[in-house]
Amino acid sequence: MVAAVAIVVLVILQRLMELRIARRNTAVLMAEGAVEHGAGHYPIIVLLHTAWLVAMLWVALQGPPINYYWVVFFLVLQAGRVWVLKTLGKYWTTRIITVPDAPLITGGPFRFVRHPNYLVVTLEIIVLPLAFSEWRLAVVFGLANLAILAWRIRAEERANSGRQQA
Repeated sequence: MVAAVAIVVLVILQRLMELRIARRNTAVLMAEGAVEHGAGHYPIIVLLHTAWLVAMLWVALQGPPINYYWVVFFLVLQAGRVWVLKTLGKYWTTRIITVPDAPLITGGPFRFVRHPNYLVVTLEIIVLPLAFSEWRLAVVFGLANLAILAWRIRAEERANSGRQQA
């Protein structure tokens, strides 16, 4: 149980740190004249991710068997997450924020995948439950995440239409 709880607590701490970075970046971008798009779906994303983390903590407290292959895959995903954050720099936020006349980022993982952060998040939401043998939670949260991402990606594509690539 201790290892499972430690894993989930580390994920929660990581997410809290990322929210802090996102708030800072959002403030910087807004000061530069940025505009937020598609804000209506943001509370639903926060609710989904919070529910996922609470479910993962509840599972961890039950003392599940841990499949370390999935844990290692989750760690590999963290490298992808860091790559996205480093590539976007000040432009990385948890919201859809655009800066007029700023070019679209096309380097780093964006050379290979249009929305690499969403790919990483989708896999994380599936992989962490699998690390605790909770395939049902992987399916439920995975499908819920895909539904909200469909909404979010449409909003992001509209916000970025007409912008030039870097």
